[in-house]
Amino acid sequence: MGWLDVLGWAASAVLVWSLLQASQLRFRAFNLLGCLVLIAFNWALGVWPQVGLNVVLGGINIFFLYRLLSTRHDDRKYQVVPVRDDDTFLDYVLRVHGDDIRKFNPAFRRQTGPDRHAYLVMTGDALVGVVLVRAVDEHTAKVELDYVTKPYRDFTPGEFVYRSSHLFTDRGFRRVVSPPGTVAPYYDRIGFKPAGESFVLEY
Repeated sequence: MGWLDVLGWAASAVLVWSLLQASQLRFRAFNLLGCLVLIAFNWALGVWPQVGLNVVLGGINIFFLYRLLSTRHDDRKYQVVPVRDDDTFLDYVLRVHGDDIRKFNPAFRRQTGPDRHAYLVMTGDALVGVVLVRAVDEHTAKVELDYVTKPYRDFTPGEFVYRSSHLFTDRGFRRVVSPPGTVAPYYDRIGFKPAGESFVLEY
């Protein structure tokens, strides 16, 4: 097997791998990589229709990558929807994503009550994430769940909840504490400060 064969098989493998990605960002990135390798492969063989096809597909991937990356912190694209902590749609979301939630939030246990508040992060009609908080005292809210659905796993949609300070200050909260032991926390990137095993955001 020559180097050209290896290049062709590698490109095919990358394209197949891209289709297995649940994350939109990773799908586009791997698909673009596959297109670029296939452009080189087909160029070397002189198969110009395939070169043209992969140039077009690569351009489409670049467009969607740009749109994903340029709007990842845009609160015009993502909306925070406060819901009751016993809302039936919230119950459905937590049940459907239960296994994935426990994977990233192993200590999470669903509870309801007047001291708990729930927020859904949406883009259009698609669910992006869920944030559940509990009042520890009159000025402190503790995050019990900060979950992101698989297509948006490479983003930090919870930031739209914490950036919307009125969601907390209107209820008298002046600080938000993250849950300890969260897998792959991102809080330090959105203004939280380390505090032992948790992170704290002050308003």
